[in-house]
Amino acid sequence: MASSLYSNAQHVDFESVLGMDDPGMVSMFEALVASGLRGFLGCPAVVYEDALVDFFENASVRSGVVISTVCGQLVEISEELFAESFELPVDGLGDLSEMPKDAIFDARSIVSLSGEPINLSGRKNQMKMPFRLLCDIMAKAISVKAGSFNAITVEKFSLVTAVVCKIKMNWAKYLFSILKKMVSAWSKQAKGFAIQISLLLATFPSVELGESSEFPASKILSKKTVLRFVSINDRDGAEEVAGAAKKKAVSKKRPAADVGAAVPKKKRSFKKKSVSSMELVEVAEEAIPIQQVAEPLDVDEPRCSSADAVDLIIQQVLDETRAADAPADIAQPAVIEEKNWFDLPYDDLVKQWEAERPVV
Repeated sequence: MASSLYSNAQHVDFESVLGMDDPGMVSMFEALVASGLRGFLGCPAVVYEDALVDFFENASVRSGVVISTVCGQLVEISEELFAESFELPVDGLGDLSEMPKDAIFDARSIVSLSGEPINLSGRKNQMKMPFRLLCDIMAKAISVKAGSFNAITVEKFSLVTAVVCKIKMNWAKYLFSILKKMVSAWSKQAKGFAIQISLLLATFPSVELGESSEFPASKILSKKTVLRFVSINDRDGAEEVAGAAKKKAVSKKRPAADVGAAVPKKKRSFKKKSVSSMELVEVAEEAIPIQQVAEPLDVDEPRCSSADAVDLIIQQVLDETRAADAPADIAQPAVIEEKNWFDLPYDDLVKQWEAERPVV
């Protein structure tokens, strides 16, 4: 549980980052200060891990108040206590859905690296480097969302817009609503606000917090970590450009590969292959059996070509077929069929009767 509290956490060391030599980064952090988030993002980095684990295991929301027990002691955190502890603004927009559309449109061009309005469904590498870092701060320290931080979401960009365009936000209401989601059983909100909750628990004298632990240095935005962030993002951007160029080069080679794959189908290499004289002799010998079939023919004519020999063979086969279909004994006399009396002419019939029955 304790390690999950740090997974998306981020703390800002304003004294260090405001003294940087990068005007763009300094301007972005100054905008964070002007928004009223300095007390929340830059509070003392003290963490009580055991107390935090106890707090989240027993916490719930009742009548808009976060209630929990830490070391057997009751703890109640209201929105008023939350706002006073971090000096958060209580006036302005309390819901991101109320963010003006024209402000979002303006922010898309302000943060753009190319000057064209960025795509809200794209990646944060469309932004200038200071606003990429601002997008990370809003995702990790404010909205506390798990997952990839390279993608731009409507929620993150609305938070960026509030800072860039100096939109008045009721940060007390908005941040406290996130805390209530963290302790609600039905919510999928990631756990966070480790430093802020530790500071709130320290305001209760009856609660024994135990030993404190150091906040991970990699999670603190100082001059050193900001420069490391810039270096990593520059490297990732160069790798993305190189990867895109490599994919483009591969796509150009594909038509050539397709043409090359079709060349073997022509089989021109076999036609151009030279044939030796020995191979020609072998082909002639293989044709001899065709001529030997014609030898049984008793033909007194001069020797004919191979085409004529084939015609003679066909004629011989036809003659043999006709002979096989003919009657077996052609020389045998035909059988004389005796005619019936009703087939004889009348005169022949009378003569036959007179011969058989003479008149007495």
